[in-house]
Amino acid sequence: MNTPNISKKDIINAFQFRHATKEFDATKKVSDADMNFILETAHLSPSSFGFEPWHFIVVQDKELREALKPVAWGAPVKLDTASHFVLGLSMKAPMTKWDSDYIMSMMKDVKQLPEEVIEMYSKFYREFQERDFNLDNDKKLFDWASKQTYIALGNMMTSAALIGIDSCPIEGFHQEKAEALLREKFGVDTDKYGLSYMAAFGYRKEEPAFAKSRRNKEDIVTWL
Repeated sequence: MNTPNISKKDIINAFQFRHATKEFDATKKVSDADMNFILETAHLSPSSFGFEPWHFIVVQDKELREALKPVAWGAPVKLDTASHFVLGLSMKAPMTKWDSDYIMSMMKDVKQLPEEVIEMYSKFYREFQERDFNLDNDKKLFDWASKQTYIALGNMMTSAALIGIDSCPIEGFHQEKAEALLREKFGVDTDKYGLSYMAAFGYRKEEPAFAKSRRNKEDIVTWL
């Protein structure tokens, strides 16, 4: 496989370009090809043990977007103006437990691992859950899965910025009410999946009001 031919300057420029877009230009739409490219970077994102504990819903239906507004205080303007609106779902405990049907299927059917490797993998994964990270309850397992799903979010936002598309990550929602809505209106099995975040994609209506500000790099990085 060839090494990607992209300059460091282009990557940094994309990070400088990216900002949490509060309002999008509703007249501009992201092409299907570009949105599929962004989603493919989520698809190819890394996850712990490679188990991909996520699902992404692209909400384009206007009635469903309207239904989200009362349970997502951070989203109404984005729901009205974003070209594409994504819900990032993470798997709950029944799906990610070391001996679940899903995990077994990932190893057998997706990764197509030999039986002896599956046995070894299962041992490592069980020890990781029970000893190393102490994932001994449903909330801890969901939080762990959410961490993986956030990797995909970062990759989607970065890949969007690299091709000049804006984005905004959204955590401003009432989780219980949002998940009840997903169960009732979106056909989501909320025994298996929970909502980790929302994300809007499109083209900015206006340039940011303030320049990007960050702490000094020396304040956040320690070399030993």
